[in-house]
Amino acid sequence: MDTTLVTGGTGFIGSHLVRLFLAKGVGKVVVNSVSGNARSLADVRERLEFERGDVGIFTDVLRIVQKHQPQTIFHIGAMLAPACDESPESGIRANGLGTYHVLEAARSFGVCQVVFASSLSVFGGASAAGALVNDDSRTRPDTVYAAAKLFSENLGLCYRRLYGLDFRGIRLPNVNGPGTTTHGYLEYFNKAIEEAVRGRPYSIYVEPHVRIPILHVADAARAFYELATAPADSIRTVNYTILGPTPAPTAQDLVNAVTGRVAGAELNFAVNPRISELVDAVGGKASMTVKHVPSGDGGISSISAASSTASLPLQTRRKE
Repeated sequence: MDTTLVTGGTGFIGSHLVRLFLAKGVGKVVVNSVSGNARSLADVRERLEFERGDVGIFTDVLRIVQKHQPQTIFHIGAMLAPACDESPESGIRANGLGTYHVLEAARSFGVCQVVFASSLSVFGGASAAGALVNDDSRTRPDTVYAAAKLFSENLGLCYRRLYGLDFRGIRLPNVNGPGTTTHGYLEYFNKAIEEAVRGRPYSIYVEPHVRIPILHVADAARAFYELATAPADSIRTVNYTILGPTPAPTAQDLVNAVTGRVAGAELNFAVNPRISELVDAVGGKASMTVKHVPSGDGGISSISAASSTASLPLQTRRKE
């Protein structure tokens, strides 16, 4: 029976991914988390195996991978952007070294595939809003979190080329949906909805015009599953960019939608200029045109985008 290991498997995205695997009957699923807290999967706990460990500690990763010998590792676990910026050393250890530990353990113990959760934040403010995005678009991370994600992408490409590891990744936009408890620079999107439903006022800390690309957590989980199960010769873009529905909603669109559906919702703007600028630098990419373009080596040739959160086609293209 095949074994799948999910780092960060009790987190928001990870737990939805684990539930999808159970529904698909993928075999044995091993859930790794740094806290050991399995509340998010309590109702299916007996169908899973749990391993407490920190991806930033190499011996933890080696122990888990050697013990379970997974065929695929979904590396979802990460420290969020604000915490990384507060403690760069911790952020690099968790999000940069953590990925190296996963990749090296995979190489050492013969894991066939590593699927990585990257972020649209790797683009940063490198390109003007409305510019064309392709595989050669500049990446210029604005946060420690984004820098570690870009490092991880490039390291995964090295392991793919040097050691034949089937590394694949998705650059996620803001992932939303019920059940999120984590806090990042983009949390206002979920919080505005949740606080309105609870009858509490909420202040949005970005400018009304700021856009962020969004994706429902169920679609994010499905994207990881579809990418992992796609035939190897279909993988032309190793790190896929998913923008969600376009154009992405502005903060004002969010306010209009919530106040139009939740009676008495109290939402206002109390802008934090620094965070608003950071979010706008990445969120502007949501309105970019996305197209398929050939790469220099003929092997990686497309960027994928989702047309809606209700139907998320993970587009791959075979060589002509």
